[in-house]
Amino acid sequence: MLPTPTLHLRTATPPLLLLLALALLPPLCHSSDAISATQWLSVNQTLVSRSGEFELGFFKPGDLSSWYVGIWYKNIPDRVVVWVANRDDPVKGPNGVLQIDGNRVVIRDGARARVWASNSSTEPSLVNPVAQILDTGNFVLKEAEDSGSSYAWQSFDHPTDTLLPEMRLGWDSKTGLDRYIRSWKSPDDPSSGDFTFKLNRFGFPEIFLWRGDVRIYRSGPWIGPRFSGVPEMKPSAILDFEFVTDADEVYYQFVLRDKSILSRLVVNSTGSLQRFTWVPSGQVWNPFWYAPKDQCDSFRECGTWGICDTNSSPVCKCPPGFKPSNPQAWTLRDGSSGCVRTTELECGSDGFLPVKNMKLPESTAALVYPDMSLAECAAQCGRNCSCNGYSNRLIDGSGSGCVMWAGGLEDLREYGDGTGGQTLFIRLAAADLAAVKGRNDSDRRKGIAKFTGIAVGMGILLLALGVYVAWKARALARVLREQQGSHDRSQDMSRFGDEGVSSKKEYPEEGQDGDLDLPLFDFSVIKMCSGGFCDTNKLGQGGFGSVYKGALPDGQLVAIKRLAKNSGQGMDEFKNEVKLIARLQHRNLVRLVGCCVEMDEKVLIYEYLPNRSLDSILFNRERSTGLDWPKRFHIICGIARGLLYLHQDSRFRIIHRDLKASNILLDGDLNPKISDFGMARIFGRDQTEANTRRVVGTYGYMAPEYAMDGLFSVKSDVFSFGVLVLEIVSGKKNRGFYYENHELNLLGHTWNFWKDGRGLEIMDLSAGDGYSTSEVRRCIQVGLLCVQERAEDRPTMSSVVLMLSSETASMRQPKQPGFCLRRNPLESDSSSSKRDIMCCTENQMTVTILDGR
Repeated sequence: MLPTPTLHLRTATPPLLLLLALALLPPLCHSSDAISATQWLSVNQTLVSRSGEFELGFFKPGDLSSWYVGIWYKNIPDRVVVWVANRDDPVKGPNGVLQIDGNRVVIRDGARARVWASNSSTEPSLVNPVAQILDTGNFVLKEAEDSGSSYAWQSFDHPTDTLLPEMRLGWDSKTGLDRYIRSWKSPDDPSSGDFTFKLNRFGFPEIFLWRGDVRIYRSGPWIGPRFSGVPEMKPSAILDFEFVTDADEVYYQFVLRDKSILSRLVVNSTGSLQRFTWVPSGQVWNPFWYAPKDQCDSFRECGTWGICDTNSSPVCKCPPGFKPSNPQAWTLRDGSSGCVRTTELECGSDGFLPVKNMKLPESTAALVYPDMSLAECAAQCGRNCSCNGYSNRLIDGSGSGCVMWAGGLEDLREYGDGTGGQTLFIRLAAADLAAVKGRNDSDRRKGIAKFTGIAVGMGILLLALGVYVAWKARALARVLREQQGSHDRSQDMSRFGDEGVSSKKEYPEEGQDGDLDLPLFDFSVIKMCSGGFCDTNKLGQGGFGSVYKGALPDGQLVAIKRLAKNSGQGMDEFKNEVKLIARLQHRNLVRLVGCCVEMDEKVLIYEYLPNRSLDSILFNRERSTGLDWPKRFHIICGIARGLLYLHQDSRFRIIHRDLKASNILLDGDLNPKISDFGMARIFGRDQTEANTRRVVGTYGYMAPEYAMDGLFSVKSDVFSFGVLVLEIVSGKKNRGFYYENHELNLLGHTWNFWKDGRGLEIMDLSAGDGYSTSEVRRCIQVGLLCVQERAEDRPTMSSVVLMLSSETASMRQPKQPGFCLRRNPLESDSSSSKRDIMCCTENQMTVTILDGR
C-alpha cells in the first residue's frame, strides 16, 4: 500500500494533477478540533473545539446558494455565526473544501479552484502545520507540536461582525494589522456591510462607528475604568474591560470573569452596536447594552462647541461665553451649526471655565501627556495660545495625565443627571469668565438668601402651627367636656376629623414647567403664509381641523394646522400638544416651529414634510410601489425608536394614545416622524398605568383594555405600534380589512396565517421581491407580540427596538391578539371628516375613525 503523501499545493499545478492530488488526500473521518496538511474538511464535516463550545464548518445562510466557512456556538439552538472566513468570496455550490496549503489555510470550490486563502506568513514555512479551532473561538494555523500561542495565522486577527472575549479590537504596529468589526450586508448575507466599528489610534485613542466614510457615533477616549462616552460601562461580576496603548499596540478587549458565561459584541446590518449575554435558563440571548441609544449619541449633533444634553430642551446648548452660530436654526431646534465665542480671546488674559459631567471632545488631534499633573496641564495649556481646553487623562482615582485640545471642540455632551462624564476646562476670554463668575456669585448669594428666607419662613410657620395646634387642642377639649356622656360625641369627632380634607385630582398639573422658548406668530402673518388658508394649499383634513402648506417670511416651508372652532380639541389639548412637542427632541418626532393663539383661533406650525403621512402612500395602490421592503423596514425601525424615546429616553414618560398611520409623517428621505400629540399624556417616572373616563383614539388601533375599560399605559402604544407594523408589512388597513368569512380584521387574519406557518403570505406584493425573508418574518412576529390581548404579555419598546435591530435575538411565540374592536361588515368606509361617537355606561368614548393629513 502506498503511503499517503503530504502535499504543498501550488497555483501553477495543472488542474488534472491538482484534482488527482486532492483525491489522494484523506478527508476528516471523525469529529476533531483540527486538520493536518494531509486532511481536508468538506461541506458535511465540522471541527469542534475541545470544550465543545465552538464549531467550525461550511454553512449556507438563508435562501442563498452560496456556501461560507464560519464559526458558531456549538450548543445554542439557533445558529449564531461569530466569524466568516470567505465573507466576500463564497463557494458556489456544496462541493467546497477547506485545507492547508503550506503556510496558508485555503478554501476551494467544486472545480478545486482557490476562492479564498488566509494571508501569507512572513515566518519560515511550517514543517508540520495544523489548523485548529480553540476553546476561545479562535481558528489558528500553527506547528502541530507547538502548545504555546505562536501562530502563523489566526482568525482573531481578522474579525467579521463580532468581537469575542479576548479578541483585540485595534492596531498592532509590529504586524501592521488593524483589527475592526464590520457588519453583514443583511441578516442573510455575510458579505461586508456598510457599518464598521473601528479604533482610531491617533491622539487620544477612541472607537468610532462609521457608515461608509461618515462617522455616526464615537465611544469617547479611554479614561481608565471605561470610555468617556459610555457611562454605563461599569465594573461587574461578569466582564472586565481592558485598553492597552503602547509603542507596539493600541487595542481594546473584554474578558469574561466567569468562563461559563457567553458574551459577544456585534455591529449589525442596521448600524447598531449590541452586546449580548447568553442566559442558559431561558435559552435566550439577553440584550446587555446597545448604542447609539439617544439623540446625543449621534456624532456632532450640536456642531462645534455645542453641548448636547438629553435632559434639557432643546437638547443643544452653548457653553457660557458662547452663542449660537446660526440663531434662526437654533431657535428651530437645529443645533448642527454649533456655537461661536461672544468675545475674542486675548492669550495673555484668558482663563479656563470648569464644566462638569462632560463627555470628552473628539480627540483624534488631541495632545496627551501621561505623566503630567492637572496643575501642570493648566499652566501649559494657558501658555499655549492655541490650546482651547484640557482635562485629566484618567479618572481611575489617580487623576493622572493631561489631555489638551486645539481648535474648536467637537461632539460635546453633558450628562446632566450626573451619571457620567468628567470635568472639562474650556478656555474663555477674561470678560466672559468674569461674567460667569459674577453670575455664579450672584446665584450663590441668592441661594444663601433664599435658604435663609426659607429657614426663617419655616420657623415662623412651625411656630404658628404649634400655636394653632395648642389652640385647637384646647378647643377640642372644651367641646368634649361640654358634650361628655352625649350620644353625639362620635358624630362631633367625625366632624372635627373631616376638617381640611380636599378632593384628589386625577392627574397632576403640567403647567408648572415655566415658559416655552417657542416663537409666537400673529394670526394675520399665519394667514398670509398659508395663502389665506385656500384649498389649493390644503394638505389634509382631520377631526380637529385642516392642515395647510405655507411658507414663513424667511422662506421656510411649513405645515400649518388650523384647529376648527368646533373641534373636539379644546384649549387643554392644544396646550398639551404645544408643551409636549416643544420639549421633545428626536429625529423621529415631528418638530414644532411655532404656534398662534389669538381670540378663538388656535394654530400649530410644524416643519414641512414633503411626503406627507404614511397612510397616503402605504394605502394608495399607485404610490405604494415606491415603498420597497428596505424602506418599509426603515420606517418601522424609525417609529420604534421614536416611541422608545417617548416612553423611556425623554425627560418625561409620554403615552401618545393616538398612534396610527396618518399620524406618521415622512420627510424627503422617507424618515418617519411621529406627530399629533393632542391626546398624549405625561406619566411620572414611577407611574405604570392610568385610567380615564374619556377614551380617545382611532378605531382599529386602540388596545382592548383601553377601548373597553379606559385603562392606558405604555403597552397601549405598543399595541398601536403592532397594528402599524402589520399594516406596513401587508399594505392593508386593520380597520376595513376582511378575509373570506368577513369577520376577522387584519390582526386575526395574520394570526391565522402565522399559526399555519404561512406568515410571509401577508407580505404586500407592491413591496417587491428584494427582501429578506427572515427580516419580514421577524417584523410579523414583533407585530403579533405587540398586539397580544393581555397588556402584560406585550413587550416594552426597548425590547422591540432590540428585536428589530438584532438578527439573533430570541423571541417568544406570540399569543392570540386582541379582537375587541371589530367593524360591522355592512359598514362602509368613512370619509376623512367623519367621526364616530360610541357611548358606554361607564366611559365616554370619542373615537376618531380617519384623520387625514
